[in-house]
Amino acid sequence: MKLRIGNGIDVHKLSPGESLLLGGIKIQSSVSIVAHSDGDILIHALVDSILGALSLGDIGTYFPSDDLNYKNIDSSTFLNFSLQEMEKLKYKILNTDLTVILQSPSIKEYNNEIRKNLSTILGINLSQVSLKATTTDHLGFIGQKEGIGVLATTLLIHDEN
Repeated sequence: MKLRIGNGIDVHKLSPGESLLLGGIKIQSSVSIVAHSDGDILIHALVDSILGALSLGDIGTYFPSDDLNYKNIDSSTFLNFSLQEMEKLKYKILNTDLTVILQSPSIKEYNNEIRKNLSTILGINLSQVSLKATTTDHLGFIGQKEGIGVLATTLLIHDEN
């Protein structure tokens, strides 16, 4: 198949803290993400979207959260793995669209920095990385500032070269 699309979602609990890690960028905050790894759920959802597009399962297939080898691990390890699998199958990213669902803090001032970091890691142009944020208007656990979610959609194209 020439084109393949994948979706990824990740949701985590928040706890009192000093910062969030999103797309490899540290965001000053009064909350932190509760996680087995470094908690970068933006990267986790992106990984799942790439693996999903390739029909290779999800992040937990390769990096189970109950495996102590991955405790506090840098999420770029997961992303590098998915990119290697993508290259083996001769695909490349056409674009990725990411949505952070978070009541607060606002990540607006970090948007371009996160996009630039991801475009560098992914080896694609900045225009191929979309990042949006939304709230739940105080509804549900995210709206009550108890959690955070990320949705990712990534379109791959088979590299004919």
